[in-house]
Amino acid sequence: MLDMFFNPKAVAVIGASRDPVKLGYGVLNNILNSGYPGQIYPINPKSAEVLGLQSYKSVLDIPEHVDMAIIVIPNRFVASVLEECGQKGIKGVVIITAGFREAGREGVKMERELLSIAHKHGIRLIGPNCLGTIDTVLPLNGSFAVGMPKKGTIGFMSQSGALCTAILDWAVAEDVGFSYFVSLGNKADVDEVDLLEAWENDENSRVIISYLEGLRDGRRFIDVARRVTRKTPFIVVKSGNTEAGSRAVSSHTGSLAGSEAAYDAAFRQSGVLRALSIQDLFDYSLAFAYQPTLKGNQIAIVTNAGGPGIMATDALERSGLKLAGLQRETIDYLRENLPPAANIYNPIDVIGDARADRYSRAIEAVLKDENVDGLMVILTPQVMTEITETAELIGEISARYGKPVLGCFMGQATIGPGIEILSKYSIPNYLFPERAAAAFKAMQDYHTWLERPPLEITSFDVDKGKVHQLLDDVREDGRLTMGEAEARDVMAAYGIRIPQSKVAKHADEAVRIAEEIGYPVVMKIASPDILHKSDIGGIKVGLNSATDVRDAFDLIVYRATRYMPDATIWGVQVQEMVMGGKEIIIGMNRDPQFGPLLMFGLGGIYVEVLKDVTFRVAPISSLDAKEMIREIRAYHLLQGVRGEQASDQEAIVDVLLRISQLVTDFPEIVELDINPLLVCEVGRGAVAVDARLVLSS
Repeated sequence: MLDMFFNPKAVAVIGASRDPVKLGYGVLNNILNSGYPGQIYPINPKSAEVLGLQSYKSVLDIPEHVDMAIIVIPNRFVASVLEECGQKGIKGVVIITAGFREAGREGVKMERELLSIAHKHGIRLIGPNCLGTIDTVLPLNGSFAVGMPKKGTIGFMSQSGALCTAILDWAVAEDVGFSYFVSLGNKADVDEVDLLEAWENDENSRVIISYLEGLRDGRRFIDVARRVTRKTPFIVVKSGNTEAGSRAVSSHTGSLAGSEAAYDAAFRQSGVLRALSIQDLFDYSLAFAYQPTLKGNQIAIVTNAGGPGIMATDALERSGLKLAGLQRETIDYLRENLPPAANIYNPIDVIGDARADRYSRAIEAVLKDENVDGLMVILTPQVMTEITETAELIGEISARYGKPVLGCFMGQATIGPGIEILSKYSIPNYLFPERAAAAFKAMQDYHTWLERPPLEITSFDVDKGKVHQLLDDVREDGRLTMGEAEARDVMAAYGIRIPQSKVAKHADEAVRIAEEIGYPVVMKIASPDILHKSDIGGIKVGLNSATDVRDAFDLIVYRATRYMPDATIWGVQVQEMVMGGKEIIIGMNRDPQFGPLLMFGLGGIYVEVLKDVTFRVAPISSLDAKEMIREIRAYHLLQGVRGEQASDQEAIVDVLLRISQLVTDFPEIVELDINPLLVCEVGRGAVAVDARLVLSS
């Protein structure tokens, strides 16, 4: 799909220079030194020869076909040479030049012009304002980076060019290899999703990693990532975790749903592994790039120091992993072959005087054990420790068993040679147990994702026509907010149970409605302008008589007109009082990147204070809905505590799926709250007691 960048037969460098201080020199020199096997054409109208190669005044003067061009000239000339690239039939262009969208309004206009030219000629662009691209497979170093990493199996993409240079420097020092290394810059055209698709079936990349600042099309990202991660792990570190949208939100969901929640949900639903730092990004990627797949959560530890072994145990358990329970044969073998002072149960402590042979016996026994899915080997440098010999044995033994082995050689001054040997055997080393445990956790998360069934969306038989009419009526009324009286009809159209309810325009009508429904009743102000009724005292519950209803009617209307004199008052809603059950909130806020972001949590007036909520991007599956329920901290309350009946979780799942379908069917709904959804005991369902919607302007 992007072969013009990753398998070009001929490359032109526009702006190639003979001056070593200029980027055009650095880029051309890097291409020459990288061993690129194709044709190289320097473009410099002032020189007939650059770095020993014939130079051309324009790409139009090159007699042969060119697949890819790299532009390194002042920004004011880029548009005209891009037009020449189009005329020449060049389909891939990397624009290293800066001074476009990142430079202000004039730069935005210039970048739009580039995109227009590219679209006209069918050109794919990387950049502008980027470091360039590195392909170790071909090989081709089309960047101005200092040094080229060795060939490896990590595909890397980044929006930040400066970060790329730092990572490349680190990679060269640490002997870390990449398959591809792409600086995306301003992402005028090619972005992370395009590269994901290009690398989807790439046999050279065992893992794909990315530094991400933002996405252009969140929905496409989810769809592509969900497909790619079934074949290749994809790890992302995301920066800029602030509110994605600047518009004010009035719903509970809107106030709680920010960029961070949306990205977390999108990553989770598409199998993307999230790293919280650059260190984590590479800790995880090395485990995937170098080691076999982790096929379970049972981890063994072999250590020569008790303290680090305990630290590793704590870190694994905090990560949701388990210490492997060793088989009886393994324990018996260790008892016979380790000193009496050694600990033969996991974590296995071979004690401080262990030489390489003792490590070898313990490691081989553990890796043979069918209960063990992965192994962490901890080594601290002590007087008797044979660092290099132990590393050699770890590498030789681990290669025979097909299970992931992570090293944790702790220290710095004396362990360097051992770490180099581990690297020779493709065993990543982590200086501290917590980092190794985090890498195992990432591997386990990916294993769980691979076992997850494909996404299945439930479709209900609903009355879409009714909802269309309700939304049209609101817009015709000049409003964007749909109050409870109307929102309840939307809920009913999508099969969500609602309490009996009618709006009364005067106290006598309220009494009549209450007697039709049956006492006790709830009364609420009915107004499209009053969204949070409890804030103005616009709700009364537990009304048991006509007198209660009359008094409540007068008081509710009085409070509404006093505190919000400009609000439209339709009357007072008289509603069946649903008894018992747990108060739940289900909401939706339409995220700028990903679309409808569903929220679930405990409901009532404290939801914004407690913030015990979870999120998913709609549409969701039944499995997604069940996971949302289990993820809140107060989940045990739904299971029933201290003799309480368990809540009807299947009813919650049903409502979540129906709301998912509703907000997918109607993209004009930008905010939605059901608060509370009253969930009864198992088998008795759930009732949407209060609801509201906001439409797009």
